[in-house]
Amino acid sequence: MNVRTLCLGVLSSGEASGYAIKKEIEEGLFSHFIDASYGSIYPALTQLAGEGLVTVRAEEQSGKPDKKVYAITPKGVDTLARSISVIPGRDKYKSEFLFQMLLQEYVTPATMLAAIDKQLTDLLADLARIGECKCAEHPHAGARFVADYGKAVLTAAVSVLNDKKAELLRQATPQAAE
Repeated sequence: MNVRTLCLGVLSSGEASGYAIKKEIEEGLFSHFIDASYGSIYPALTQLAGEGLVTVRAEEQSGKPDKKVYAITPKGVDTLARSISVIPGRDKYKSEFLFQMLLQEYVTPATMLAAIDKQLTDLLADLARIGECKCAEHPHAGARFVADYGKAVLTAAVSVLNDKKAELLRQATPQAAE
């Protein structure tokens, strides 16, 4: 997927400014896919407008320059549908945490426990965010699918980390002499 397709996807939910698109990509419904900077969003929007895939209008703001608001066109909807009607490539997962766990023989058990605890905290925060979004009640079937998938993956990761943490604690605790 590219930034152009991501912008069209965001705009399929309604018109938005470049700032609102960036916020949706960072924190909203579209935060689980690819990262995009302002430096890639605005050129993509300019190209999309030039190709007639989005419209742009100026919205007056008090004491500020006019805000550009973008909306997807029917041609943009067709382009979005074609762009996402292909089998996606394999997901890429990169993790500093897993790198550290791969090379765990070079860190102390205390460092490993701290890293696991931080990873658990992060995963539990992500699970809480999914719970707060009320995606199960969302009328958009795609949002419910993504939330359910994310919940399943994160729940499995938390389970594995809790097991690995318990194993590490058992190894670190000296057995009572009999």
